[in-house]
Amino acid sequence: MGFVTVTHPFHPLRGQRLEVLYVKRRAGDSVFVCSRGADGQVTVPRSWTDRGEPPRGRRLSAEGLADLFAATRAIEGR
Repeated sequence: MGFVTVTHPFHPLRGQRLEVLYVKRRAGDSVFVCSRGADGQVTVPRSWTDRGEPPRGRRLSAEGLADLFAATRAIEGR
């Protein structure tokens, strides 16, 4: 099955290369069951690895966040 590297920015195993034991489906997506040696196994969603989709380059601007905040406050005021 090969190896995957954990790429999720907040995962404790970020940057580590893990051996894939097998792949299974969970909630309509693939997850890798990987070996952790003597520590057992770990399950990692495909999107959290180097085999997942690359992150989108677009982020909300400060103006977009301010507009979202104003819309949320308007809805809460109803």
